[in-house]
Amino acid sequence: MNIKYESTLRKFRKILNLRNYSNNSIKIYVNYTEKCLEHFNKPALHLTTKDIIYYIENYKYSSISQQNQIYSSLKLFCKYILKFKFINKIFIERPKKERRLPQVIDKDYLLNSINNISNLKHKCILLLGYSCGLRRSEVINLRICDIDSKRMVINIIQAKGRKDRIVKLPIILLREYYKQYKPKIYLFNGQKDLQYSAESCNKLVKNYLGNEYHFHLLRHSYATHLLEKNVDLRFIQKSLGHNNIKTTEIYTHVSIQSLQNLPDLI
Repeated sequence: MNIKYESTLRKFRKILNLRNYSNNSIKIYVNYTEKCLEHFNKPALHLTTKDIIYYIENYKYSSISQQNQIYSSLKLFCKYILKFKFINKIFIERPKKERRLPQVIDKDYLLNSINNISNLKHKCILLLGYSCGLRRSEVINLRICDIDSKRMVINIIQAKGRKDRIVKLPIILLREYYKQYKPKIYLFNGQKDLQYSAESCNKLVKNYLGNEYHFHLLRHSYATHLLEKNVDLRFIQKSLGHNNIKTTEIYTHVSIQSLQNLPDLI
């Protein structure tokens, strides 16, 4: 963190935390706000509405998703720190989100690749991500105390959106892993840290499945493959932790089963 803006950004972080934003969202918002402050190179409280408008209109966005993140970051900063009035006149209209279908990994290829992994920790991380539909952050944040072997579930605590949920426990694999590695506090320890890193999770996917894949595709594949087995969409919604069923419905567009059920017209 830039020392020049450290106190301002610390205050911003504290406000976001009090308003129950997720740790990941706070990290993103503070990061983009810091970049904005560094661009103008003047005290935060000297920023004007013209400065902010110029910045958001001339920033070289890499994607619509990044544009929305920067909008959110600066809008919250203007509201809580700069105390600008008429915020909605500055941030008039957000760009429409891209509606892209999620990529899915072939089930046979995925399972064969994971089953051939000799390193038990790597195998366990990937299989857990796929078999439970977990986000990368959810995997690395899993603690030993989150495993409920009596009820055969894993408690996902304060995930995206500050929500808790439970998922089915793949008990046999985890028992074997626990006996061999004897993890402390977190289920997956890094080489030097108590927590496995997010970057390492993505490296596992690329090493074992291919460079074109990333960890979140395990979650997409989990949802799509369940749908193709005719699992109720509401169950998939709860299992993924989606607030809105419409978010889950996108998987109906990539399900081969859904396409096969359509009648032929020619």
